[in-house]
Amino acid sequence: MEPIAKQFITEVDGKTVIFESGMLAGQAGGAVTVRVGDSVVFSAATMGAEPKEGQDFFPLTVEYEERLYAGGRIPGSFFRREGRPAGDVILTSRLIDRPLRPLFSQDIRNEVQVILYSLSADFVNPLDIIAINAASASLMISDIPWDGPVGAVRVARVDGKLIANPTYDEIDKSDLDLRIAGTADAILMVEAGSKEISEEDMVEALIFGQKAIQPLVAIQNEMAAAIGKPKREVPRFNLDQDAIEEVVEKYSQTMDDMMSAPHTKAELADQLKQLKAQVVQEFAGEDETKKADYAEGFEEAYRRVVRSRILDRHLRPDGRGLTEIRPIWCKVDVLPRPHGTGLFTRGETQVLTFATLGTPRDAQEIDTLSPVENKRYMHHYNFPPFCTGECKRVGGQSRREIGHGALAERALVPVIPSEEEFPYTIRLVSEVMSSNGSSSMGSVCGSTLALMDAGVPIKAPVTGIAMGLIKEGDKYVILTDIQGAEDHLGDMDFKVAGTEEGITALQMDIKIKGITPQIMTEALAQAHEARKFILGKILETIPAPNPELKPHVPRITTIQIPVDKIGAIIGPGGKNIRQLQEDTNTKIDIEESGLIYISATSAADSDAARDQILGLIETPVLGNIYTGKVVRIADFGAFVEILPGVDGMVHISQLDSERVNSVEDVVSLGDELTVMVTGIENGKVRLSRQAVLEGWSLEEAQAADMKKTAGGPKGGNGNGGRRSGNGSVGNRPGGNNSSRNNNSRGNNRK
Repeated sequence: MEPIAKQFITEVDGKTVIFESGMLAGQAGGAVTVRVGDSVVFSAATMGAEPKEGQDFFPLTVEYEERLYAGGRIPGSFFRREGRPAGDVILTSRLIDRPLRPLFSQDIRNEVQVILYSLSADFVNPLDIIAINAASASLMISDIPWDGPVGAVRVARVDGKLIANPTYDEIDKSDLDLRIAGTADAILMVEAGSKEISEEDMVEALIFGQKAIQPLVAIQNEMAAAIGKPKREVPRFNLDQDAIEEVVEKYSQTMDDMMSAPHTKAELADQLKQLKAQVVQEFAGEDETKKADYAEGFEEAYRRVVRSRILDRHLRPDGRGLTEIRPIWCKVDVLPRPHGTGLFTRGETQVLTFATLGTPRDAQEIDTLSPVENKRYMHHYNFPPFCTGECKRVGGQSRREIGHGALAERALVPVIPSEEEFPYTIRLVSEVMSSNGSSSMGSVCGSTLALMDAGVPIKAPVTGIAMGLIKEGDKYVILTDIQGAEDHLGDMDFKVAGTEEGITALQMDIKIKGITPQIMTEALAQAHEARKFILGKILETIPAPNPELKPHVPRITTIQIPVDKIGAIIGPGGKNIRQLQEDTNTKIDIEESGLIYISATSAADSDAARDQILGLIETPVLGNIYTGKVVRIADFGAFVEILPGVDGMVHISQLDSERVNSVEDVVSLGDELTVMVTGIENGKVRLSRQAVLEGWSLEEAQAADMKKTAGGPKGGNGNGGRRSGNGSVGNRPGGNNSSRNNNSRGNNRK
């Protein structure tokens, strides 16, 4: 018997959102589909039956998988099936995870999995925001203990008007792309890219977004009440409060003294490691059952001490003030061969970014359910284990690395010049050489330096800063330029990047159950002052993009040709363009619009390629004089190739100043002749050698031709033309009357 699906429908800014459950995945803890337009995402949430042995943290996994069948596409891989998730798909998994995680009790040790699939994609409504709501709804109706629901919306601003859940077209027109998730009372997650909007406008958008999520929160509560399962009772693994209090009472002052003394990250870590071993040995002795309790008790005691110092005495672990930024130094032109390099160091965080400039063919092809098909600007971020003084397995990019690279990329997108202004593909790679907090924002600063060093004419330099939060009840402090311990033990990692004019990227990760717009406003204002300070340091190092590219950077020039001439450049089976690239040592890319990109390492090669391309598309012009080669001889005249693929006929009467009895008396195959174009009709070209010998004007040549052919039509009835037979000939682009009249291919036979 077919199950009966139950639907719950709401609206967000006039757009219908449909939640449905009961038809799919009956054995999952909770399963739903969410639909907006024709875009549908499925989510299933399930909890393991038993706690994971030996686990000292809550095991949550969120996996979003993009199925290309949802958009009627077959994967482009060799096996024609989905493989490793694309970067944007991994980012969506992170986007879903971040607002869900803070609402779980961290003392649970049963594994929880939230698995999502794209089932239908209309290429109008983005799937990522739908997925967050689907994940939340599947948890709400499941038997999994969770303090949701979460609602999520996307916010755009088109012509000054804020829009919730915009379409892809509206996002393209918007100067803001904000994704926000939260509960009925507070914001949990923010991810934004924008075109230099002000802090005040960003706060307005955040408030708008929080209001827009309310119908989504309400409908999920309605679902839970109507079809939700009873929440399961699971074992809780709470810290031993007595162990914590013992450690705090005896060793809190020792920890305080350690943090008050000058130290590096490594020195403090070593001291704490030794103290922890001492504490465990002192309190647990040889009792193995107590060692884990006192080890965790030590960590909690350390957390309390750090937070209390900051919240009550405004004392940070390294002694800085709440708004103080660590020492900064910058350098460009670090290495000789990369196209651009920027080294940014802030305290113990150091990032070396490399800029590489490529041709349009180097753009990244995108094989996802997004309307975007390729990217000409890419940012990659690498976080090796040595940057934190550790030894770990080295493999592919982690989710964190992909996320940090995407954040830095988003921060710089608004200042990257358009392809028309700067026809290069741009790749940035940020290598984290040392890390103690906010290496992603260090990547933004290092990337600005590298782009300027490479000579990329960015619209403005971009800087970034990470803000932190310590909050207990209604009391809180906001920290500028957080380091590792403040990130790990704090309540918020709030990253802001932008130019002097405004914000270009914003990301918030939060560990508590939401923060208010008031805290967001204060954090943005504090970050603005920090970004201005860092900008000053960057401009001291390099005040503007270098006016010239490095000598070894390929030079790209562009030519616009008529679309109907593309075939002549490519040639049969690509023969012409391959030969052209080989002869001129260049790379040539042709767009469907007829725009041609020539990439060369020398001006001479570029000019040679340009001249050959213009020669291939050149069309004969009445009155112009050309030097060409005789390619065919007939009784009535000679056919001369005056341009690549274009020949015309010189009638026997026009071969010389005197009467000619036989064409062979004057010319042979392969001879070069200098001739004037005297007629073009129906793609056939009439030529005259006599006009060149006599020095006639076009009118004089045409008059003489008509007289000799006994009043035939102007231009004659010669059989010359494009040997390909494709298309007619016309005026040369630009209307230029100069051509190859002074560029003979050898000794002219006259």
